Amino acid sequence: MTTHLPATSAQVPPRGRPRDASRDRALMDATLAELQRHGYSGLTTASVAKRAGVSTATLYRRWRSKQDLVVGAAQAWAENLGPDHDTGSLEEDLGALLHDKALALEGPSGRLLRAVLGEAAHNRALADVLFDAFVLPLQDRVFALLERAVARGEIPPVEDPLVVAEMVIGPMVSHTFLVPEGEADIPAPGQDIATRLLPYLLRALGHRRP
Repeated sequence: MTTHLPATSAQVPPRGRPRDASRDRALMDATLAELQRHGYSGLTTASVAKRAGVSTATLYRRWRSKQDLVVGAAQAWAENLGPDHDTGSLEEDLGALLHDKALALEGPSGRLLRAVLGEAAHNRALADVLFDAFVLPLQDRVFALLERAVARGEIPPVEDPLVVAEMVIGPMVSHTFLVPEGEADIPAPGQDIATRLLPYLLRALGHRRP
């Protein structure tokens, strides 16, 4: 009878060379650029590899398909809203969140979101990643600042905090994405709607100044 011993790291050395992080970054940059230029339907793995200056074999060692590549890009460019600082005031907390959201929408994460939203409507894997990367961070920050405001007595208890998060996401995304870029009277549509939306949200929440 032959006895099979369990493999150890000494018996089975690591295969291949270590993964080159610079190539990962180049491929993510190239994916975003190709998405902006051609959209999801027009993007090809070959065009991404060419723009990144690598072979398609290098790309496929990392991502097995176009969908996997775009999902990876969504995770790489996940929205970064910055830290949730407690300013001691709902008005300042909420104002900071709105402007942080505007900055995110005007940066790489917003450009990726704009390019893949249509595909996400019928691609569950991509939709799930977008929800985790772009919606949940904002929801969590909204819930935290509302909880602090209630504890300070600035607003009454909020019956449905999720609706408040939706009131932030909806206008910010629609205004930023639908106002034409370079509009003469609105150079930064995201920052513009962030400033204009704040007083309406405060009134809807029944905000009382200390």
